[in-house]
Amino acid sequence: MRFSTRVAATAATLPLLLGGVACGAEKQTFSTASAEPTATAAPLEATPVVHLNRKTFVPAMSAAQAKLRSWRMTSKMMLNGSVMLEMTGAQSTRPAGISLRMTGREMDGKTARIISVKGTVYLSVSGVTPTGKYVKIRAGEEPEIDQTLVRTDPTKIFTALGASLRGVEHTGRQVLDSVKLECYEVTVDVAKALKAQGQPVPKGLPRTAIYTMWLDSAHRPRYISFQLAEVTMITTISDYNKPVSIAAPPASKIVGR
Repeated sequence: MRFSTRVAATAATLPLLLGGVACGAEKQTFSTASAEPTATAAPLEATPVVHLNRKTFVPAMSAAQAKLRSWRMTSKMMLNGSVMLEMTGAQSTRPAGISLRMTGREMDGKTARIISVKGTVYLSVSGVTPTGKYVKIRAGEEPEIDQTLVRTDPTKIFTALGASLRGVEHTGRQVLDSVKLECYEVTVDVAKALKAQGQPVPKGLPRTAIYTMWLDSAHRPRYISFQLAEVTMITTISDYNKPVSIAAPPASKIVGR
């Protein structure tokens, strides 16, 4: 397998980690001790809030997505409590750009960096490309990489799924990192979610999976946790609409494939 394909296949588990685990799904309770940054939870004052439901959840998140210009995120994938993959990155919509860094046991100890600017992807992998150098991948040349960049956008998790939502339940309110958040447990139809990604539906998968999401007052996801059998994923999203700098590597850092 080409390493660019390996990188894409690994990153495809983020954050829609639905394929390849043929066991029952379990609810995952968000814990500030297992996410970054850590925070002290405090009860909110009693104020009337209109909670989202199955009909209003996707429209609310779609409206929030339309207002986003940039954000930063971190993700961890764990197997039985052991970290298998870590990813950090930033993304902007105006102009469109993505910068990702991936490392961990799933990457065979290597570190991969992906930069996407104006439809062109630049990939650097420790031990594969020269140190500090990137290979240039034009749109359509590596479909797996293109799909990775779509799947690793945490703000589109549910706005892209639509009909796969089976239920949305409000489960609580907290203040984390001085931000008031509403917690929702979102049940997803696994088969429909995989089909929405253009992926096959393996036999033995559970019918549904549950995400726990903490949304701010603008309906933007701040923390997302997900568990399926022994695999747990935790994603933290921050710095919404704060400036980020994402640029293509200079020509001196581009090498041939």
